[in-house]
Amino acid sequence: MLFNSLKFLFFFPAVVFIYFLIPHRFRWFWLLAASCVFYMTFVPVYILILFGTIVIDYFAGILIEETTGTKKKASLVLSLIANIGVLCVFKYYNFFTENFEVLFSALNISLNLPLLSILLPIGLSFHTFQAMSYTIEVYRGNHKAERHFGIYALYVMFFPQLVAGPIERPQNMLHQFHEKHFLIPKNVLDGIRLMLWGFFKKVVIADRLSLYVDPVFNNYQDYHFLNLIIASVFFAFQIYADFSGYSDIALGSARIMGFNLMINFDRPFASKNVTEYWRKWHISLSSWLKDYLYTPIALNRRNWGIAGILFALIITMMISGLWHGAAWTFIIYGSIQGSAICLELLTKKFRKQLSKKIPSIIYTNFSILLTFSFTCFCLIFFRAPNIDSAFGMIENIFSFNTAHPCSWIIGTGEISFNNFSWIVSIFSLLLLFITEKFTYPDMKSLNQYPRLDLIIGVAVFTLIITCGIFNQSSFIYFQF
Repeated sequence: MLFNSLKFLFFFPAVVFIYFLIPHRFRWFWLLAASCVFYMTFVPVYILILFGTIVIDYFAGILIEETTGTKKKASLVLSLIANIGVLCVFKYYNFFTENFEVLFSALNISLNLPLLSILLPIGLSFHTFQAMSYTIEVYRGNHKAERHFGIYALYVMFFPQLVAGPIERPQNMLHQFHEKHFLIPKNVLDGIRLMLWGFFKKVVIADRLSLYVDPVFNNYQDYHFLNLIIASVFFAFQIYADFSGYSDIALGSARIMGFNLMINFDRPFASKNVTEYWRKWHISLSSWLKDYLYTPIALNRRNWGIAGILFALIITMMISGLWHGAAWTFIIYGSIQGSAICLELLTKKFRKQLSKKIPSIIYTNFSILLTFSFTCFCLIFFRAPNIDSAFGMIENIFSFNTAHPCSWIIGTGEISFNNFSWIVSIFSLLLLFITEKFTYPDMKSLNQYPRLDLIIGVAVFTLIITCGIFNQSSFIYFQF
């Protein structure tokens, strides 16, 4: 079920109403049932896969807590194999099979491996990582195993963040499902504000920018190099508005019911370097990779010195790219990002000395501009349908290809990015920049300025109603 659908408009208020109406001891069951309905609106049969891994992880967590030594480690390994195995079969099997075919065909060896004609379960990477964080934290002794099967299932399936995160940890979420929540007006106000802000990002900014981005990226060879640059910049804003918009709706809907999800974005485009960018972009994934992948690898290779840290960074960012999608474009995206972080680590002292010699206002703003430009460049690989398109688009940009005239209006008819779309997009991006500069990441500070809160709320609601695109387009991160 899409947040930006008519179904959700009726589904969510009904869930909240009944949630606060029924006794506390039945609420976990109601939320679990609602989460099942929410998930089954996509591909119903895939809920069996989700429940299969939930059963394995539930018992694995108990065995990890009750056993020691080899048995404890075996229980963790079983849980990880189950989760990673499902991920590999549904998301990566065809990718690796096709690449093995190419590799062995170069050696004149024919494998003829079968390909799977299956759909990727929606949100698979998100709830898989969340499930793995549970068993890892129990194994490390940072959290007790959850004995209530329904509560654990709800931890994995909680509908606001089931499909695209944030990827939660058991320390933050499990205890909240045991606690009794009350209908608090402040929570409702904060939640509605966040949900409205998320809908504004999605239907007014992201879906409108896609009218420009999609035609240009899909047919880059037919456009002027300036169109390619504009599309690259627009895609950066599109994916930010789309993904952070989803996160805002998730946080807002959970907060109305009394639950607090972790912040997933903190003005990433204001970052002064790539390292800072990854501390502010998709924070739940970045922190997950840091805690469960980068740190163990770095510790394992600590005798390598700085080389061990660089190795851990590159591996982590490559896997980050692969997590986003089973394609070489994503691996290249992660590798370039990882290389940039390594370069920043190696030049840290030099940059610090340079910052002392250049006026702060110049150095800071140039750093932000450079980081944003680099982000837009990398996102070409993220958005391009394949490697050839990505490199072809980059070549046309840097060769200043003018084979076609620069087109300000993209598309035709009702689906075109016309003059009205330019006005709406520029105004909306300015509103986004100004509002988030002073209120984000959670917009709670607006409680201190009721008049400003009202003005922004009215403006956002008006833009949603008058300028929103209600074609129920899926969120970009649903494919991951």
